[in-house]
Amino acid sequence: MAKAMTLLWGAGSPPCWRVMIALEEKNLQGYNQKLLSFDKMEHKSKEVLDINPRGQLPTFKHGNTIVNDSYAVCFYLESKFKSQGNKLIPDSQEEQALMYQRMFEGLTFYDKLNAVIYYDWFVPEGERHESALNRNKEALTTELKLWEGYLQKLGSGSHVAGPSFTLADVVIFPTVAYLFRFGLSAKRYPKLGEYHNLLKDRPSVKASWPPHWLENPEGQDTLKDI
Repeated sequence: MAKAMTLLWGAGSPPCWRVMIALEEKNLQGYNQKLLSFDKMEHKSKEVLDINPRGQLPTFKHGNTIVNDSYAVCFYLESKFKSQGNKLIPDSQEEQALMYQRMFEGLTFYDKLNAVIYYDWFVPEGERHESALNRNKEALTTELKLWEGYLQKLGSGSHVAGPSFTLADVVIFPTVAYLFRFGLSAKRYPKLGEYHNLLKDRPSVKASWPPHWLENPEGQDTLKDI
């Protein structure tokens, strides 16, 4: 089954990591994969554009089926291989509701993180303003407090949408991992730190851990004062 799958991905991309975690959770190891370089603009190559006209990663193909959005790939894999590997959507409609809520809130979470750590990448040098970056940091701080509160309410040892590991964790953990990779204080955000520690050694997460993080485990301190 996995041999009919191809994933084009980039290291350092939470959307790519989401898909790789989902593939591991569904026991779909052995798929075809190719690591592309964002720095070399390989995501804008003909190879990618022929499958994904947006020129973005991940780009995923299963047989003749092409799915290019990371959330869509995760939903597709869970639907197509529902009885294989780990179940990622709970049976309870109440648990599903919270899972879906947290998943789509996770997109806002990711955007607010990017607006801080990649500010210089997204904003041309002549258009950068310290006041704008400070507003982005304030928005991220507010978002972090929300997630800290969500985890506090669920209790110690919980996953992001309840007691079980679900698609919400698949898509949100990479964002949380990036927070700590870029220097977020676990003392300041203990529930997020606890959640990070809960999942960082999960087999699907370890198997898909960004290769350059293994080479350079130190990370950065961009978020140390957030």
